[in-house]
Amino acid sequence: MAPAAKQPVFYYDLGSPECYLMAETVLRALPVVPEWEPVPAHRLAPAEDAQGHATPGPDRTLIELRAAQLGLQPLRWPRTWPPDTRMAMLAATFAKRAGRAVAFSLAAFRQSFAGGRDLGDENTVLLAGAACELHPAALLKGIALRSVSEALHTATARAAAAGVCALPALEHDGEVFAGDDAISRLACALGIAA
Repeated sequence: MAPAAKQPVFYYDLGSPECYLMAETVLRALPVVPEWEPVPAHRLAPAEDAQGHATPGPDRTLIELRAAQLGLQPLRWPRTWPPDTRMAMLAATFAKRAGRAVAFSLAAFRQSFAGGRDLGDENTVLLAGAACELHPAALLKGIALRSVSEALHTATARAAAAGVCALPALEHDGEVFAGDDAISRLACALGIAA
């Protein structure tokens, strides 16, 4: 009997519209639910390119076009950009410990990119928590735990060790899949058509 295949990992940052698009796609495109692992994108990729220039922000027009092609509701960009997602990423890490990473993260992405809300605002994070039945007091307490902060740090180190240098990314059996075709390439590696 062959050993069970290792579960793929989906690395994402809640402040990334590209991660939002992959999050909305990955569950229906793969035959297995990947492990959802929140990691801060700025810890993986430098804020400047080799010439010392700031890396550009997302191409909003392209992101909006891709969202429409996926059948998502029109994007509503948060007023505060780029967002300070530290609290939201800690909340996603806490939600993962509670077995609610997917539900919390989808709710947070939707609050931000479908609702235009700031993920740096505590109320937005609490709304996302309520959507997956995380009590506000428990969520706030969880965000403040040192062990949650350490788990986020460990996840970031895990992503870097796996070779992830940009988000969103999928990793399976030591191979990293990134870019617009990441899901279809992972699906091929899993032996299915996406």
